[in-house]
Amino acid sequence: MPESSNRLTRAEVDFFVENGYLGPYTAMSPADMAVVRREIDRHVLKTDGPNPRRPMQSRHMDNAAVYDLASHPAIVERIAGLLGPDLVVWTTNFWLKEPGGAEIPWHQDINFWPIEPPVNISAWIAIDEVSAENACVRLIPGSHRQFLQHSRAPAEMAIAEMVDPDAYDEEQAVNMELKPGEFFLFSERLLHSSGRNSSDRRRLGLSIRVTVPFTHIFQDSHLHPGHTAILAHGNDVMGFNRYAGRP
Repeated sequence: MPESSNRLTRAEVDFFVENGYLGPYTAMSPADMAVVRREIDRHVLKTDGPNPRRPMQSRHMDNAAVYDLASHPAIVERIAGLLGPDLVVWTTNFWLKEPGGAEIPWHQDINFWPIEPPVNISAWIAIDEVSAENACVRLIPGSHRQFLQHSRAPAEMAIAEMVDPDAYDEEQAVNMELKPGEFFLFSERLLHSSGRNSSDRRRLGLSIRVTVPFTHIFQDSHLHPGHTAILAHGNDVMGFNRYAGRP
């Protein structure tokens, strides 16, 4: 059997350990993503999701196209090279930023999440073309090697908390520009942000949060009582979390 093209090299693993991210990689062509985008536009963005408080969250539970993106081999096989063969997609979230959409300040995702222990690698896959002009994600390499204190963000920001600007050097930031169907991986502690959408084009991406079976997923205010995950790769011998198949 030929070796999977999604298998990480030792150099890629070392880069992730040092910098906290990898990519971009390709899950599908822009033409193939255009088909998926039409499904998302019709049946995800215009409908309520499983979580009544967060309609963009966990749409893998009610839409097959989102489920397929969240469990795509190009994504989960690469993450297996970092976290091992047994992988759980514990949540998904669409990030829609229309023209003029608000800035997301610098933050570490683990500050917000209901998982214990805090083991996670995220994939962020572009549904639309993503550039600096329409507010691509920005990363600070190496910032994942420490936990940083968060405080209240200004009211005009898109999320409620942010890291103190004195804690990082924004000049080190990397713009993660992506074609539709491309994605990157990043640590739960990597500092990242996105600016205001200063273009006339929307920006839509999907974040896919991946952990391991020994992590507990809490049904707190971030998720909802009926939440289910995807056993995306390998096996779960722990039995801590709830799964559902392709909708």
